[in-house]
Amino acid sequence: MSLDSRKIKATAIVMVLAFMVAVVRLWQLQIIQGADLRKASEDNRLRIIQLYAPRGIIYDRNGIPLVKNVPSFGVSLTPGMEKPGDLQRIAALLALTPDEIEKKLRQSGGPLEPVELKQGLDFDQLAQVEARLSDFPELQVDVDITRDYIYGDVASHLIGYIGKLTASEEDDPQYAGVPKGGYAGQWGIERVYDRRLRGVPGQKLIEVDAMGRELKVVGEIPPKKGNNITLALDINVQLAAEQKFGDRPGAFVAIDPKTGEVLGFMSKPSFNPNAFVNGISADDWKQLAGNKEHPMLDRVFQSQYPPGSTFKIITAIASLESGAVKPADKLNCPGTFCLGRHVFHDWKKGGHGIINIKTAIIQSCDVFFYNMGLRTGIDTIARYARAFGLGGKVRLRLGYQKTGLIPDTAWKEKVTHQKWYPGDTVTAAIGQGYVLVTPLQMARLMGAVGTGGKFLPDLRLLKLAPGDDPQETPVGIKVSPDTMQLVQAALKGVVNEPDGTAYRSRSQLVSISGKTGTAQTVNGGKKYDAWFVAYAPSDDPDIALAVMVEHTPQEGASAAAPVAKSAIEAYYLEKKGVENPAVLANTPGYKAPQAGNAPVAGAMTAPSAAAPYGAIANASR
Repeated sequence: MSLDSRKIKATAIVMVLAFMVAVVRLWQLQIIQGADLRKASEDNRLRIIQLYAPRGIIYDRNGIPLVKNVPSFGVSLTPGMEKPGDLQRIAALLALTPDEIEKKLRQSGGPLEPVELKQGLDFDQLAQVEARLSDFPELQVDVDITRDYIYGDVASHLIGYIGKLTASEEDDPQYAGVPKGGYAGQWGIERVYDRRLRGVPGQKLIEVDAMGRELKVVGEIPPKKGNNITLALDINVQLAAEQKFGDRPGAFVAIDPKTGEVLGFMSKPSFNPNAFVNGISADDWKQLAGNKEHPMLDRVFQSQYPPGSTFKIITAIASLESGAVKPADKLNCPGTFCLGRHVFHDWKKGGHGIINIKTAIIQSCDVFFYNMGLRTGIDTIARYARAFGLGGKVRLRLGYQKTGLIPDTAWKEKVTHQKWYPGDTVTAAIGQGYVLVTPLQMARLMGAVGTGGKFLPDLRLLKLAPGDDPQETPVGIKVSPDTMQLVQAALKGVVNEPDGTAYRSRSQLVSISGKTGTAQTVNGGKKYDAWFVAYAPSDDPDIALAVMVEHTPQEGASAAAPVAKSAIEAYYLEKKGVENPAVLANTPGYKAPQAGNAPVAGAMTAPSAAAPYGAIANASR
């Protein structure tokens, strides 16, 4: 056989073998692995994009929006598409480090699945990224819908905030249906009513090329917007209280005693929920968490304080109901009260003279209540305090509550292994010593007193629809009408009689009933927890509230009562149709009139400086 023939034969054999290998490989790919490869090919060609649902809007009781939905821009990177050196350049573009990007990529779901690198871009950052997309085809701009809290830190402890799902939340059944990287309520109303607010996300099926770039939309399921909710909160009341309260630490809460609706809710210092929406930075969170004033603490129901003289309401009711004192009984207050070798002082040097129980409430006479406490006994006082809801939780869905403390003889023996002494009763009778309450409890207490001795067990965060009733049976407290009428008359006198401790906070707009309180803090000195608790109108209340200012050198009449007056007057001015300018200024669509120009047709306008709102506000200083 010639050399050429052998070459031809060898070549033929090689070609036959190659053909056979190709046939076998094609058979393997098409028959054995065909289904898997077809699916992989389809997955590379088609991609599902999550469409986030706009959350429902949160309104105040008058239909004023407290939040709005706004677009949020982020940047994602598709792994496997980047070229050498891209990560360093992308890191510089986004003000990240290459290590931060690589860490995110290691946590990705797989090739060609976009990984979020950064969120919450402002318009300048967005413009820089858009201008460089042609240099980095692996990048894409994401458009999401997030929250803007219109009033910033106003009522932030109540409204709360949303945030991206954490890794643990993604596996929580509570967040089933929320897409990976989606938003959910993390605090307050946003958390409590998250399911109602969040809506249903949609999906978009797109065709992509080999580089992962979108070619066309194959199909789309539009998202369904979340449901709106209307809070019981009145933003007019809230802003009036916050503006008068200022930056001092403390709490304010207002309720409708007939429906249980929460009309106002403030804890100070507060926080701006907008800082949490796109993920709070480690430095900002460290600053918040390390703040000695504890801005994340909800002082309305998570802090407990000695109630001071506001507790004299309970001591008075217990003394009258037990027969320890009669309405006509009189007692001389020389300014001091001696118990053994210990001398207890009245707040008023020189004393109040000869007074009865009504006058003692109006003038907040300590000596009178020292005596009434000893006559009545701590166990009886504690029983009436608990009947009015002190020492227990208030039904409210916002989170963990402190219960306060209403001490009695059995409690002290159990906890301290000591017996109860008469001196303990003397201090407890005026709301100090072991006695502790929360502002939320005190607001409900005032609602119960104002309505004649009953309260609803549940407080409501959402506004009742017109014509609805709470559908709850009020808790009735066994107190005689005569006792309630005497205490109500005295509380009216506290604010409206010249010798009342809160006379400076009387109102020309509505009759207010209330009680001041000034409790010495644990550290002593000249710092107090200053209280004012109130309801209005005096004869048929539809708002009851508590104001507590922490660690202030002022007494309750000066520190807390003006806040209550401002909130109550805002509530009734609103009923008369007078708008709060601060509400209007934050209302979408509002245009303030320019000096010398007529108001814009159809626009909401603020009242002039001579309007009743401004006049009342100035009078309350």
